[in-house]
Amino acid sequence: MKNRVLKERLRQRATGKLGRLLVLTGSRQAGKTTLIKECFPQIPYISVEDPAVRPTFSRMSAADWIEHYPQAVIDEVQKAPSIVETVKAAYDESTRVRYFLLGSSQILLLSKVKESLAGRAAIEELWPLTLPEMATSSWEDHIEPSRMIVWLREGCASDEALLGQPAAERSFARYARLFEHYLRFGGMPVVHDADLTDDDRWAWLRDFQRTYLERDVADLAAMRDLEPFVVAQKVIATRAGKVVNFTDLARSAGIAPSTAHRFLRYLELSYQVVQLHPFFRNPEKRLAKMPKVHFVDPGIMRTILNRTGELTGEEFESAVVAEIFKQVRNSGLITDFFHLRTYDRREVDLLIELGHGFVAIEIKLSRHVSSADARTLRGVEVLLDKPLLKGLVLSLDRDVRQLAPGILALPVAWFLSPPTSR
Repeated sequence: MKNRVLKERLRQRATGKLGRLLVLTGSRQAGKTTLIKECFPQIPYISVEDPAVRPTFSRMSAADWIEHYPQAVIDEVQKAPSIVETVKAAYDESTRVRYFLLGSSQILLLSKVKESLAGRAAIEELWPLTLPEMATSSWEDHIEPSRMIVWLREGCASDEALLGQPAAERSFARYARLFEHYLRFGGMPVVHDADLTDDDRWAWLRDFQRTYLERDVADLAAMRDLEPFVVAQKVIATRAGKVVNFTDLARSAGIAPSTAHRFLRYLELSYQVVQLHPFFRNPEKRLAKMPKVHFVDPGIMRTILNRTGELTGEEFESAVVAEIFKQVRNSGLITDFFHLRTYDRREVDLLIELGHGFVAIEIKLSRHVSSADARTLRGVEVLLDKPLLKGLVLSLDRDVRQLAPGILALPVAWFLSPPTSR
């Protein structure tokens, strides 16, 4: 069993003013039910996924809920949206009620929450396992923040948290091995079960993909014919780590451009992909305005593509961006994420925007980086509307080194794993 960063925040939020109504969303099989039961084992658990029992709970009035279930975990609530209205009424009638709403289809759950529970509900998202979480083996294991999170929390004021000699630290070998496992199989909790074989892991990922199509896409789109979506999903997976041209995407998938936009949005709302929006706030520069798409989980992406071999550079970039995204979201840091591309094809893979500036990141599938790998980061500050705090080149190179003034090369597993001295 892996510990989760979100565990303590859920417990803390449950004691706050908005804690009487807590909404937890995330990808199917990310561990929402397991986590909420660990945090609140004394609260009754109700799943409305079963159509045989769903009508019973859907017919209950607010008074019934207050009388019979003043506290409850209600799972798969997107299957019975009317329950949200009843829960709202129970919340308003009685100060002793406490409900946890769980769901994997963001579009149905969060739209209903925004309409009905605005100002009442606390909302949290559970992502697949991050590298520090992968290193745990029980709920009691402490999770240290990664060097990246420590550094970002310190406002990138000093490089101290990032520097060191990876080869001299025993823990680095462990995290590098965990990161390689993540690149192959992703971060879903099941694939990190040590008792599974690799064949078991691939079989589970294939089953997950089929279940996702049969359940989540049905919730999101109410499509009777899933074939156009399946084709579009595979085409989108081939474009992971690339700029998305919706006309080209639509042509390749045999769908209309408007449908391509809609299908990509479905993937985003069901926690399958992250759209990295382009940075183009500097009106004096000719900056491209098309998004990049990254799959949240490399194991799922590789299953869609039916690939088990070496990653391409774009697939590696997508996996690294996804891990950065998950860790930052788990940390509660207030940031925005962009990519940057000029019309003359100069690119920065990832921009992390903090309140006082940007971190520019280049991601290389290479075991030996050089100063040439930092070329796209040199002079990038003239394209931005805030100061450039640091340029980073992340790769499989095992050394930390300065490539140029203000540009640091780091092993990606070093950057994304905890410092042992803290």
